[in-house]
Amino acid sequence: MKQENASIYPGDEPHVSVGPFARGMRDAIPIGLGYCAVSFSLGIAAGNVGYTVFQGFLLSLLNVSSSGEYAGIVLSAEQAGFIELALMIFVANARYLLMSFALSQRFAPDATLFHRLTIGFGLTDELFGLGIASKGYLNPTYMYGAFLTSIPLWAVGTALGVYAGNVLPPIIAEAMNVAIFGMFLAIIIPPARKDPVVLGSVIVSFALSLLAAVWPLTASISSGTRTLFLTVIIASAVALLFPIKDDPDGEITSEPGESPGEETA
Repeated sequence: MKQENASIYPGDEPHVSVGPFARGMRDAIPIGLGYCAVSFSLGIAAGNVGYTVFQGFLLSLLNVSSSGEYAGIVLSAEQAGFIELALMIFVANARYLLMSFALSQRFAPDATLFHRLTIGFGLTDELFGLGIASKGYLNPTYMYGAFLTSIPLWAVGTALGVYAGNVLPPIIAEAMNVAIFGMFLAIIIPPARKDPVVLGSVIVSFALSLLAAVWPLTASISSGTRTLFLTVIIASAVALLFPIKDDPDGEITSEPGESPGEETA
């Protein structure tokens, strides 16, 4: 006899002792531990520009993005305006719009707008991968469990970084700023080694950033504004020159030199 009111989510059957919320918390433990280590370097950078431990914690709790947070830290150090700050963080985090659209297709048709918006707010590259890999409809409570594990650890790591920067000798704290660049190198090197288009984009961005910093017409512009314009220009040029197209079967195919099916942080 067919059971009434059966769950539409795989893994939620009555005989399963661990619910989706607990499974989400469990599955996100490795992600959370990695976040804590990475955000520590962000905390060092935030502490060096005047953030308190609580401000660093709140910064990471409300903006779960390494690139977005670092852009915000740099711009706040330069006393940039709110519009410039908002535009820079929007550009840095624009990919999450696409991830949110893709993940929302995995929800059951009756999933509420509240669930879709809330999960879109807390989405990151790694949590997107966790959600998109699930079979069947994605249970919102599974993602909430993953958020509860990973996002607080991200915020705690930042707070610890700020605290460490405040108690360590200044020369050591300054030296630890190198960790932030190591974090971004760890992000760009793996895809750059596999994809010549990404490698070329990285090299061009380095060269244009240096040129914009020394060219008299752009040197007087704040570094945040220069980064904003260069990001939009380079990303738009690469998207036009090396688009990723859909094949007739609906699978994503890359232009020559690209590696389909590989994701970057």
